[in-house]
Amino acid sequence: MLATERRRIPKADLPLSVLGLGTAPLGGMYAAVPLPEGEATVAKAIDLGLRYFDTAPMYGLGKAEHVLGHSLLKYAEADPRFEYVLSTKVGRLLVTDRPGRPPRQAAPKNDLDSGWHGALRFHESFDYAYDAVMRSFDDSQHRLGMPKIDILYVHDIGRTTHGVNHDRHWNALTSGGGFRALNELRAAGLIKAVGVGVNEWEIVREVLDHVDLDCCLLAGRYSLLEQTALTPLLALCERRRIGVIIGGAFNSGILVAHVGGHRKFNYGDAPNDVVEKVGRLRKVCDSFGVEMPAAALQFPLAHPAVVSVIVGSRSAAEIHQAVRWLEQPLADDLWGELKRQGLLEAEAPVPQSSARPG
Repeated sequence: MLATERRRIPKADLPLSVLGLGTAPLGGMYAAVPLPEGEATVAKAIDLGLRYFDTAPMYGLGKAEHVLGHSLLKYAEADPRFEYVLSTKVGRLLVTDRPGRPPRQAAPKNDLDSGWHGALRFHESFDYAYDAVMRSFDDSQHRLGMPKIDILYVHDIGRTTHGVNHDRHWNALTSGGGFRALNELRAAGLIKAVGVGVNEWEIVREVLDHVDLDCCLLAGRYSLLEQTALTPLLALCERRRIGVIIGGAFNSGILVAHVGGHRKFNYGDAPNDVVEKVGRLRKVCDSFGVEMPAAALQFPLAHPAVVSVIVGSRSAAEIHQAVRWLEQPLADDLWGELKRQGLLEAEAPVPQSSARPG
């Protein structure tokens, strides 16, 4: 498989490169990334043929959108034929406190939010209602420096993410008009696709009762390490022609961490049972001469509902390495052994004929 291969979101007919660039690291997830290094990362992704780019207001409190937009504009100005797919998200407004105005309540931190290093001087406020979705869309256009936004995701809705505040945010999306705003933007041709970008697969099924999704960006729940979304969600998406974009293919880093290195899972320190399972996965991969990150990137793309896997890279070297992993030939027997040891769901589709003959 080549990283430049295109797969389409069926209902929106949008062609995404099977490997996309996620920009959370460029916003300072885990460590600060200087602006020139962030722009060099985007430039390398473009030079390698990647044509899907995902960002969000949350990432660096606006920083990632600025870096990505500025980088894409340079290519678009140099070549009017330059084509790409761009996604960002709604659900958080970036605000500042002003004299004479009561401070807006900042979004509470939770276990899925690791904070940002070198971020811009804003704070985030959750708001999923009609006016907030429209404002967030406008604000993102300004930060990106362009009107073109192809996919708009509802960001981080779900009970695990919001806890006791979930019902309030859910009501803002439903009776408060958040979903209506997304439908209006799509109907007006201002965006081409509506989706949700979440860490919880369960909420996607609930959203489908209220809005006709074109796609969903699911982080961490369908990976080499965890396939909890396989039967409940991905099968449903396949039937309903909803394109699935996989985020968190490395489960926040643990599937790419060096042995004994800093191990993150779900944006926090990995628990012992996860560390133990990763050790078993690594052992099987090593026995076939396979780099575990290569298996982690290639595995989700075997599912027919999956159109792209996005990787969060903080340097040109990292995105170059991700391309090499995606295109690395793997032994077919690897997947059978992982299933025999109970490390993959038996029903999970796996890549076929990836090994080169002779």
